[in-house]
Amino acid sequence: MPSIPSNWDVIVVGGGAAGLMAALELPAGLSVLLLSKDRAPRSASRWAQGGIAAVTRPEDSFESHLEDTLKAGADLCDRPAVELLVREAPACVERLLELGMDFDRQDGGLSTTLEAAHSHRRVLHAQDRTGGALVDALERKVLQRPGLQRLQGGLALQLWMQDGHCRGLQVLLDGTVRWLQSRAVVLATGGAGHLFANTTNPKQASGDGIAMAYRAGAAVRDLEFIQFHPTALMLPGAPHFLISEAVRGEGARLIDDQGESPVSQLSGADLAPRDAVSRALVQRMRERQTPHLWLDLRPVGSSKLERQFPTILGRCRELGLEPTQAPIPVAPAAHYCMGGVRTDGHAATTIPGLYAVGEVASSGVHGANRLASNSLMECLVYARQLREIELAPAGPTRGEPTATALSAAEPSSGLETIARQTEQLRQLCWQVAGVERDGHALLAGYRSCRQLEGELSGEPLLQTLQSLDKDRAVELPEDQARWLGKAHDLQQRATVAALLMESALFRAESRGGHFRVDVPARQPFWRRHSLQRQGLSISTEALAD
Repeated sequence: MPSIPSNWDVIVVGGGAAGLMAALELPAGLSVLLLSKDRAPRSASRWAQGGIAAVTRPEDSFESHLEDTLKAGADLCDRPAVELLVREAPACVERLLELGMDFDRQDGGLSTTLEAAHSHRRVLHAQDRTGGALVDALERKVLQRPGLQRLQGGLALQLWMQDGHCRGLQVLLDGTVRWLQSRAVVLATGGAGHLFANTTNPKQASGDGIAMAYRAGAAVRDLEFIQFHPTALMLPGAPHFLISEAVRGEGARLIDDQGESPVSQLSGADLAPRDAVSRALVQRMRERQTPHLWLDLRPVGSSKLERQFPTILGRCRELGLEPTQAPIPVAPAAHYCMGGVRTDGHAATTIPGLYAVGEVASSGVHGANRLASNSLMECLVYARQLREIELAPAGPTRGEPTATALSAAEPSSGLETIARQTEQLRQLCWQVAGVERDGHALLAGYRSCRQLEGELSGEPLLQTLQSLDKDRAVELPEDQARWLGKAHDLQQRATVAALLMESALFRAESRGGHFRVDVPARQPFWRRHSLQRQGLSISTEALAD
């Protein structure tokens, strides 16, 4: 059995920007386990290109950043949450500089660019790999924290609930399933963009943190709001590589096969909010009966492209494209979840002892449509709130369990079936809950997801492990452990997909990243959050104004 202590002060689940920053900001003197399910660094944070939004220029203001965020959020942001983000953002920039973050500079100061729906150039960047540079800076420091152990390749299976409090979690590590006790758990597991067949997210963005919290009894909120990025590279057989919005901020333009703009009628045109641009592209693609449109980067100029966007150019060239000479094919793809596990201004969920930071959380900042480059800043601001985390008293120290073999019935389906069902689910989510939605399709999709979820819940191995005694650990054969990881992933995906479709069906209007062709208008009544809790009917929650 892997050698790892059974008792911790705090367990942080997730190794991206949110998890790393949380681990850094937790009070000194605490024992912290930083757990990530992959051994390789593949978080969505690393893939973030554009930048980090903060007021750093004299012509900009907190009021402007606040109003831009509220406007982009389609009147569904919680104002106090946005005020916290805007107010704390400059301090977070200073903190990053202290940690060694290598932002681009110009004329002796920090360089800024413009992205969609921002009224000022306030987006800080490190060329077009801001997320990667941020994670690198945080990783260098987090490994120096006393009392911290980093564990890669450990899959969190479920939360440990006792008397309504979160007391730790169950983990699969190197073929062994065991329980780890803690005074608090911080979810920093990212979003659920990989639920969709077309996405800019890595496969790790499966919504597992949302599913874990929901199954434990936490409230989840606004899951219907998915941001579809308008410009993902669209080549047959190639991943849907993100083409940063920053290139349009520097002059790149969207065109169709006739050279006409599909967004000319939008307020802001190429720099209109992402939801509006994505819908305009989908409509033009349908009219032209084409799987993609085009992004012309040539107006940016070759020298600026080479200097500011080397990652984008390099990836395009690997695929045989030359953006300095000809437009590149793009189409919308799932990019970001505005909803998630409901949290307050201290990153606390509705379960005592459970916290959530980053894309897994619904902090109230993003509303129905996230303002570009607010996501990385949200990770930082709310992770810093954990400096004042309230911990439960330490429980009795548990001894290290002795692992025993587990006998369980053979799974009813093999790995090939699990893989096929996973891809079918991703196609279903894209078709039913993509850029354009319809009530009848959502209902049918919801029922399909619930059926799949129920079938998986009946698997003997999953049932056995869900009821495993807290003082036991079990060793699984390699094939069983591999099956467990894949089946658990599919089960979590099915849960989140069902919740997403239920909330999208419930919200009988169109707003921000949620667009229904059968109810295309925004309705005043629906200026409310959607709220879901296990065992209760879906409901609404008033905004915090």
